[in-house]
Amino acid sequence: MFDALSDKLDAVFRRIRGTGRITEANVEEALRDVRMALLEADVNFKVAKTFIDRVKERAMGQEVLRSLTPEQHLIKIVHEELTAIMGGAAGKLDLSGEPPAVVMLVGLQGSGKTTTAAKLATLLLSSQRPRRPFLVPLDLSRPAAIEQLKTLAAQVGDGCGVYDTPSAGGDPAAIAKAAIVQARNSGYEAVLLDTAGRLAIDEPLMAELRRVRDAVKPRQTLLVADAMTGQDAVTVATGFRDGVGIDGVVLSKMEGDARGGAALSIHAVTDKPILFVGVGEKLAALEAFHPERVASRILGMGDVMSLIEKAQAAYDAKQAEALQKKLRKDEFTLEDFRDQLRAVKKMGSVADLIGMIPGMKKLTKGQDLAGADDDLKRIEAIINSMTRQERHDHLILNANRRKRIAAGSGTSVAEVNRFLKQYQQARKVMKSLTKGGARGLLAQLQAGR
Repeated sequence: MFDALSDKLDAVFRRIRGTGRITEANVEEALRDVRMALLEADVNFKVAKTFIDRVKERAMGQEVLRSLTPEQHLIKIVHEELTAIMGGAAGKLDLSGEPPAVVMLVGLQGSGKTTTAAKLATLLLSSQRPRRPFLVPLDLSRPAAIEQLKTLAAQVGDGCGVYDTPSAGGDPAAIAKAAIVQARNSGYEAVLLDTAGRLAIDEPLMAELRRVRDAVKPRQTLLVADAMTGQDAVTVATGFRDGVGIDGVVLSKMEGDARGGAALSIHAVTDKPILFVGVGEKLAALEAFHPERVASRILGMGDVMSLIEKAQAAYDAKQAEALQKKLRKDEFTLEDFRDQLRAVKKMGSVADLIGMIPGMKKLTKGQDLAGADDDLKRIEAIINSMTRQERHDHLILNANRRKRIAAGSGTSVAEVNRFLKQYQQARKVMKSLTKGGARGLLAQLQAGR
């Protein structure tokens, strides 16, 4: 996400870097380019103008003009103003008060509302303070939507309930009230209402949503908007804010939006925070939206905090301790390697992870990082094609076994050989780090092993 805008801003700052010192003239030129980059990213033109005016006012200060590092000062200002237009601080889902907390999801048809309901349920169950979610299908005009939510609830797993909404007829407001009573009696702590949508905003839809809202008085009403629609998402957000009232926004399909115009515009136009972003099709692919971290990623500064949180979610202390013991005893098997591979895949795509490491995005520019995810899949296929005995003792993998593994994984013997060589090198490196830290690794590299 934001790749196009990030590349254009990087080019602007590179030009300033080449001038040595900053002047009013090159500030004007740079901000013209920044404005064009924002407009090309589909940022609302009023938001772009306000942003440029604020940056210009601050950048023309004597502190910046006299600085020996004007580029860093300008980047700092741009970072702070990007953070501000996206809302400043991260918003939170409000589940306070007597349970169950009712959250009403609204949005156009096709925005990803039903999938987002299941993603929120998954997030609630996996949070540090798990809460049992209850999903309520309220799109009575589309029986398929009711069945879809029931199917997704089953995928969320134990702890997630779903209301048995009748597929024909009924009043959405009455169904919502009955569902909340059932949720309360069954001990669920959060109720997620998946309301009806339309292809476009119309008054009958708004009237139906207002009836549901007035009947159940939700703790929060969240708009699910498709990030890939750019400025249309901002228009939709304004329409739902005025027609029903919303407390926050969930941007779906952010992984497919390289421009980021919706994310940079919605808060500034509607004064409502973006709470979450959908970053993939899997139910776990929903992330809290942190304006400061997003601004850092746009400017190529990385996002270490999000990387740490992803790592903490993928690994627990007991797993890490068990892995460390295996490494010390030189017992790190191919099965352990596969487990670590799966943990990394849970954290997200290789491209996303690299983008969170400061400076890495520039170093890997032009490389096919999408191919790295395919490589991980091939490696997992190779390991899965081995017997349990082979995964626990790679030394028994002779030529015939490797040929069989290649055939079973849809790869070649050369790929199997290359992976096994990489695995053996990884074992040596990890063992050295476990035994002697960085010094042990350095000693091994100097020894040429």
